Amino acid sequence: MTEQIPTQTETFSDLPLRFSIPARHARGRAVRIETALADILSAHAYPPVIEALLTEAVTLTALLGSLLKDAGGELTMQAQTGEGAVTLLVCDYRDGQLRGYAQYDEAKVAELTPEPTLFGLFGQGYLAITFDRKKRSENEPGARYQGIVPLEGASLAEACEYYFAQSEQIPTLIRTARSSGEDRTVAGGFLVQHLAEGEEGRERLHVRLDHPEWEHVRALAETVKPEELADGALPLEELVWRLFHEEDEVRIEQGTGLSKGCRCDPDHIRSVIGRFPVEERREMADEDGDIKVDCEFCNRQFPISLSSMEN
Repeated sequence: MTEQIPTQTETFSDLPLRFSIPARHARGRAVRIETALADILSAHAYPPVIEALLTEAVTLTALLGSLLKDAGGELTMQAQTGEGAVTLLVCDYRDGQLRGYAQYDEAKVAELTPEPTLFGLFGQGYLAITFDRKKRSENEPGARYQGIVPLEGASLAEACEYYFAQSEQIPTLIRTARSSGEDRTVAGGFLVQHLAEGEEGRERLHVRLDHPEWEHVRALAETVKPEELADGALPLEELVWRLFHEEDEVRIEQGTGLSKGCRCDPDHIRSVIGRFPVEERREMADEDGDIKVDCEFCNRQFPISLSSMEN
């Protein structure tokens, strides 16, 4: 196997690894998250089953976000229902910055088993994934693509596979895993896709789901073990090597580093509030003359005074 080795030859946590197998018309991503995940989870005191769900969601968001090629692009994943223990799950990615949170019914969560099914968590719900690609130039405008599918499968990873099959017509295999110890949680994710006839993304003309090249790649990828994905000491390059070392060529490239990112700074919030008419801003304010804005992602409240808006 021929590899294109980046400057840093070993990739561990909080840095995705991109790879492709040209002869098989396949591309993939591998990611392991530790510090960024801890920062996201620490904002809320989630019950164990919700923490496990959000961990999987953040891992998937890192995988899907790393498919974006250009700076400024954003990936948002949202799972929602009106009847389940979990009512809303939102994660997004932009330039390596991750954020996410979950809303849930405490009483219903308390009734769940330690390892509930996706249906047990959400009931009948839907999954929406949005790729927002920023424009590269005046001649190449950005594009926003959204797909909405039912929440089906045993896990969020399977629901994402279903999304790619239905909304994008791209054969996809996704695996996630996590390992929790006394002092840290490590989450790992792996994604591989088939681009028919070597065509890229939405420029492809057709996709054959039964292509023998894809069946070969899928069979190899399915041998990845959960303990490999969540092993913080195993370089991602080694993981890819174990799976595809018999291929003639596998190209690798490190992606953008991952971190917790929240865009809820006071100046941005003030600019958003400033778009409302004066009378509406006054109606939003409390008796102290403050408009209090909550950020669900980082679990913080931002009081913006009316006087600062009117000066």
